Amino acid sequence: MPVEVELKLALAPEAATRLRRSALLKGRPAVRRKLTSLYYDTPDFALMRRGVALRVRRVGRRWIQTLKAEASAVGALSARPEWEVAVPAKRPDIALLPEAARALIPPEAAGALRPCFVTEFRRTAWEIGEGDGRLELALDQGRIQAAGRSLPISEVELELLSGPAGFLFDVAEALQAAVPLQIEPRSKARRGYELAGAVEAAPHKARPPAIEPGEPAARAWQAMLAAALGQLVANLPGLPDGEDPEYLHQTRVAIRRLRAALGLARSIGMDAPPWAAELRWLMGELSPARDWDVFATQTLPRLGPLLGERLALLERPVAAARRAAHRRALQATGSERLVRLVLAAGRTIAQAAAEGEAAQDWASAVLSRRLKRLKRAGRRFESLDAPARHRVRIAAKKLRYAADAFAALYGARAGRYIQRLARLQDALGAANDAAVAARLLAELDLRQPNAACAAGFVEGCLGGEAREREAGVAEAWEALRRARPFWGKAGRAKAR
Repeated sequence: MPVEVELKLALAPEAATRLRRSALLKGRPAVRRKLTSLYYDTPDFALMRRGVALRVRRVGRRWIQTLKAEASAVGALSARPEWEVAVPAKRPDIALLPEAARALIPPEAAGALRPCFVTEFRRTAWEIGEGDGRLELALDQGRIQAAGRSLPISEVELELLSGPAGFLFDVAEALQAAVPLQIEPRSKARRGYELAGAVEAAPHKARPPAIEPGEPAARAWQAMLAAALGQLVANLPGLPDGEDPEYLHQTRVAIRRLRAALGLARSIGMDAPPWAAELRWLMGELSPARDWDVFATQTLPRLGPLLGERLALLERPVAAARRAAHRRALQATGSERLVRLVLAAGRTIAQAAAEGEAAQDWASAVLSRRLKRLKRAGRRFESLDAPARHRVRIAAKKLRYAADAFAALYGARAGRYIQRLARLQDALGAANDAAVAARLLAELDLRQPNAACAAGFVEGCLGGEAREREAGVAEAWEALRRARPFWGKAGRAKAR
C-alpha cells in the first residue's frame, strides 16, 4: 500500500518571494504547475465520515484520480495511505482503483458521487537531497472554493521521497530559519469540507494513543507523545477566533499530557529532550487566558444572582484583563518559537524507537509508581493545607493521564477507576478555582470603592463554596484510596 509522508506548514503570501530566494533553494531547478482539483463525495458526505478523500486533479492535459485514507498525524507530520490512477475525464472512475482502495468506498456511495468543493492553486516544486534522503518541497498558492465561498491557500508541503522521516525535519528547520512559517494541521480536503458545510470546526479532545500490549515500551511512549502533540496542533486553528474558550482549554490539556509523558522518559532509558523546557514557557503564556476564561464564563455567571447590580461593576475590568491575557496567548501560539517547538517534538516522535520491555509491563510499573506518589502526597488528607492539597491534585492528574493512555490495555475496570480519579480531580479543582479567582481579583484595577466591595463579596462566596464542598473532597479521596487498581496481574487477566 503506498503511504504518503509529509509535513505541511503555512506561510504568509508575501513570504513566498523570500522562500524562492532562500539559500535552501538557491540553484535548484523548479517545476511549476497549475493544479485544479475536484473533490467528490455523496450528498451526505459518506466518504468524509469514513475518513476518505477522493479527488480528480487536472495536471497539464491529464486527469489523475487520487484516493487518500485517514491520516495518522504527529504534529505537522502526517502519513496516510494514498492511491493514484489516471482517468479519461474529470469524473472519478472507482473501477480503476486497486482493490484495497475500492474497499474503502461503500457500494451505495460509488453511484452517488458529486463534486463538493474545488481547489485551484499554483504549485512550485523543488527536489532536495540526494542519496538516501530525498524530498519534494512544494509551494502552493491559490484558493479553496465551495458553496459560493472561498479560502486562501498559502502553504509549503514537504513530501518524503526516500530516507528517514528525520530528514523532513532537517529541511523544515532550515526553512523555518529562513522564512516565517506557521503550523497548519488541516489538509486542503479538511478545510474544503469545513467550507462546504460538511463538518463544523470544533475543539479536539484527547484521544487514546495507539498502544499494543507486546510492543516495546519506547514505542508506546512515542504513541503517547504523538497523541498529545496531535491534540495540541489540532486546536491551534481555533484559537485566533476566541469565541470558544474550549480550544484554549484543550490546548492546555494537550501540553499537560505532553509534559506528563515526558516525565516517563527516564523509565525507558531516555533523557527528556531539550524542548521539554519550551512546554513550560508555552503553558506560562496560555494559563492566564484560561484562568480569566473560567472566571468570566463560569465563576461570575454562577454568582450573578447573588451579586445583583454589583456584577456590572466587575464585568468591564474582567473583560479588559481577559482580552489582554488572550493577546498574550495568541502572540505565543502564533510565534516562530511555537513552530520550532512543534518541529522539535515531531522529530523526537519520528525517531526510531529502541527495543525494551513490553508496553504492558512498563504501563503497570508506571501506574504503580504514580499511585504510590499520589498516596504519599495525600497522607493525613484531612489535615492538609491548600498548597499540600494542590500537590495532591497534581499527582492525581499525572496518574489520570497515564491511566487514560494505558486504559485500552486493561479493559472495562480501567474506566471505573478513571472515573474515581476524575471525581477527585474535580473536587480538588473547585478549591483551586477559588484560590485562582482570589488571585485574579487582586490583579484587577478596581478604582471604584463599590467595585472593590464587589470583588470582596465574590471572594467570600467562593471561600464559602469551597468549605461547603469539603465533605465531597474527603469522600472522593477516600473512594479512590480504597479502589482496587486495574493494573497488575488481575488487570492483565481481565484484558485477555
